[in-house]
Amino acid sequence: MFEITNTTKQRPYSKEADFVAIKNAILGKQYDLSLAFVGETRARNLNYAHRKKTYVPNVLSFPLDETSGEMFITPIRVTKEAKDFDMTPAQYERFLFLHGCIHLTGLDHGDEMTRLEEKFSRRFLN
Repeated sequence: MFEITNTTKQRPYSKEADFVAIKNAILGKQYDLSLAFVGETRARNLNYAHRKKTYVPNVLSFPLDETSGEMFITPIRVTKEAKDFDMTPAQYERFLFLHGCIHLTGLDHGDEMTRLEEKFSRRFLN
């Protein structure tokens, strides 16, 4: 199952089918994932509540168990940060989503995560 919720005025740049393809490639078809697009206040509050960090994150992902999780993307961060990474907002949104999916596999930042980001970016960001 895959579900998208948008609590912001900004529409996602990517299509649901793009998110589903990324989720299935990284986490598998059986993985249940919810994706919520949230504003800066909610993102900051979630980041503080779960990670004790006070900044507005671009993406947060939380495993619920081994076969399900939830992810939050902050669209205003997507719009502001995309050019810093030489990506369109749609590409950067998909990159953040695949980054969050890789975290849901249990990986933290490091060489293995970078390798997987590069692999999936080649496949899904064009």
